[in-house]
Amino acid sequence: MQERVTNSNQEALLLEERRGAVAILTLNRPEARNSLSLALLRALGDAVGRLSVDADVRAVVIAANGPVFSAGHDLKELTAHRSDPDGGLAFYRTAMETCSEMMQAILRSPKPFIAAVQGVATAAGCQLVATCDLAVAAEGAHFSTPGVNIGLFCSTPMVALSRNVPRKRAMEMLLLGEMLPAATAAEYGLVNRVVPQDRVLDEALAMANTIASKSSLTVAIGKEAFYRQVEMPTAEAYAYAADVMVRNMMARDAAEGIGAFIEKRKPEWKGC
Repeated sequence: MQERVTNSNQEALLLEERRGAVAILTLNRPEARNSLSLALLRALGDAVGRLSVDADVRAVVIAANGPVFSAGHDLKELTAHRSDPDGGLAFYRTAMETCSEMMQAILRSPKPFIAAVQGVATAAGCQLVATCDLAVAAEGAHFSTPGVNIGLFCSTPMVALSRNVPRKRAMEMLLLGEMLPAATAAEYGLVNRVVPQDRVLDEALAMANTIASKSSLTVAIGKEAFYRQVEMPTAEAYAYAADVMVRNMMARDAAEGIGAFIEKRKPEWKGC
């Protein structure tokens, strides 16, 4: 079953579908290259927040309709606000803050997010891919942060990009603004797997279902710990991670999982 998230013109901006324990969010502005208008950013933010607290959802896939995954911010919408009394300042601040909050909500969510990229992902679209915990790309997909080419450096996409690929590679993408083919994106670490076009969603769903078969508590603990420790100095990270493991060890699911492994049986997860 699909739900439609609409704007005042009844345009379906975002589709939501459930397949068992996996939710699929589909960007649905193909005529606008799935550009992230303020309305779509808000719809995504609302969906991320709602799914993050839904006990029936174990993983989320973000996909898109049409030949482009996302062209980033809606430049036509941004340009239209230059005629505002303040030259667009208030709208630009709202758009960038809304986008940044949505991206951070994905990182804070206890549910893993997987990007299923069937086409081009540029600027904030590339940022969305980098922000997701995992990413699957079609063989013909391309990625770029081309803001430098139009006088608008991809500063907010840079945050996610620089935390996913080596610094020199990130700076190459940011300063040259060139298209990166999927195979190279995988080499850089921007995506996990590259598959044929018709296998992208299936591969993302397979990964999501594998995650959904694990203890939801363990996955949530692990995701939070990963993003917290990665910003810490090594000694601090080890101290923090050791404490996380001790607390994880006290959970019912840890006792069940270890017991099932020793007894050579399938564990029964309770999420606690």
